[in-house]
Parts: sequence; structure tokens; C-alpha cells
Amino acid sequence: MTSHLYRFFPQLENRVVQVQSGSVAEVLQQVEQLAAGFTDYVLDERGALRRHVFAAINDALVIDRRTLSDRVPEGGTLYIFQALTGG
Repeated sequence: MTSHLYRFFPQLENRVVQVQSGSVAEVLQQVEQLAAGFTDYVLDERGALRRHVFAAINDALVIDRRTLSDRVPEGGTLYIFQALTGG
């Protein structure tokens, strides 16, 4: 996660978050159990990644931003970061 997210979820800072492998949606729900409100921050009201939030599994961007069905393999890493916009 980018350091920006730690400002809102300090309980995740300075730790490696390890959860069971599964779809991106399943992994995010497990993180939600550790940091209430996390999914509200990164997902919209339909459960899709917000417009300015990006996710990658290992070295590949998540393809299914709507239903989050991409699989995070055992031992894989899900990276979550907020894109910067503006002028």
C-alpha cells in the first residue's frame, strides 16, 4: 500500500499484511477485517475499484476493476495505490 493509505489506516502501517489467497475482492474483504473502512475507501458503492485507485498483482495491473475477480495466487502480492491527478 502507498504511504498515503496509512494516514487513514494507521493500524496497517509498518506491517506486512498476510491473508489467504483468492480473488482481489476476497483479499480486500480480509483487509477490511483488519482495518474497518478500508474497502469503503478503495471501492465505490458498487464494489468496483474507485476511479483513482489502482491495484496490481505482483507485476501486472488488475484487469477486472468492476468485479475484482482477478486471482491473487498463494505467495503473491496485491499492491494498492492511489493515482495522483490534477494539474
